[in-house]
Amino acid sequence: MSLDFPGKQIMIDQVTRATNGDCPKAITDCLRDALCEMIVDKRICLPECVYDAHPEHYCRRLLHRDPASGCTIMAMTWGPGQGTPIHDHAGMWCVEAVWHGQIEVMQYELTEREADRFRLEPRTTMRTGVGSAGSLIPPHEYHTIANPDAHQPAVTIHIYAGEMDSCCVFAPVGNHWYERRARQLSLDAA
Repeated sequence: MSLDFPGKQIMIDQVTRATNGDCPKAITDCLRDALCEMIVDKRICLPECVYDAHPEHYCRRLLHRDPASGCTIMAMTWGPGQGTPIHDHAGMWCVEAVWHGQIEVMQYELTEREADRFRLEPRTTMRTGVGSAGSLIPPHEYHTIANPDAHQPAVTIHIYAGEMDSCCVFAPVGNHWYERRARQLSLDAA
């Protein structure tokens, strides 16, 4: 079940306008711009629960699932030092924006593959703060996300092309080689 909050309909309307098209690059460009506008829009106040970090893992909270397009809007809460392993986005485009705090994103490039073993080499690391947004368009979807702050939580908004209820994570086996493993994703309560 999605969360309710002031300005939710404004967010939904902007996402709906931005996702009206077929080209992933055009859609994600529009969504990045829209998210940057939403972050400074005082009419949009995310629910208080998204600022509450869990001590053991980052939180995924559903803000909206569009029944027509299938797009989902998620708020993710990152406690101090929390992050993800290298993962993909199940072949879906995604736009991510920092709503509160800061985030560090490391992007990886797939340089070789042998069945379920992937050679992923680190390419860029970006530390971003409130108001910054980026996108992932397959096949360039391998990355990690972490909250580099040792004291403050961070909140990010993620808009996916569909419902991301699973992905693949990549466990290191040596020399930039990783073994792919399927992972089911769950939602956190409010």
